[in-house]
Amino acid sequence: MPTVLPACPHLPPLRPGLDWRTLHRFRATERGGAFYLACLEYGQSLWTRGLAARALLCLDRAFGTDLCGDEPAVRDWPLPYAAMAWLIAHAPAEVFVGNPRVHFQHYAGRMNPPRREQRRWRAWACWALARAVRPDLPGDPRHAIAEPALDEIAAQLETHGLPGEAGLWRTALAGARACA
Repeated sequence: MPTVLPACPHLPPLRPGLDWRTLHRFRATERGGAFYLACLEYGQSLWTRGLAARALLCLDRAFGTDLCGDEPAVRDWPLPYAAMAWLIAHAPAEVFVGNPRVHFQHYAGRMNPPRREQRRWRAWACWALARAVRPDLPGDPRHAIAEPALDEIAAQLETHGLPGEAGLWRTALAGARACA
């Protein structure tokens, strides 16, 4: 019997009928605000169907979208730091979520263009959220990389992120610590 999870309050309401075509239709187009919203909606759909790891990957794709910050989708649904922390915190033990700490550690350490620095620091920000929500998850000791301090992550988000992004992340981090 499939697992059905409650909707994430930090993502758009569940819309029926979403599947792989939700994102596939953007393969040959600009990936701006419409793609960002589609990633959030499809992430919610995957989550509620019990596909937690795939939902996290959808949020990864949302973070990688080329945005200015003034898109209607971003105004309505700010960057999904709170959603990322919520999903990691609420993934039941029987639902596969992988190890988000290791995922983001590897992702940040191996980031490629476009917008490498922006995406890299967003990955480190999600890594910090995963550590706050699930301190029991180990890092990858074979992946030799300097793990940044929280202040460095915030400073880099100020430099490379959207206006207000560092504050948005700090708010999500404070909420994540309260969940742990």
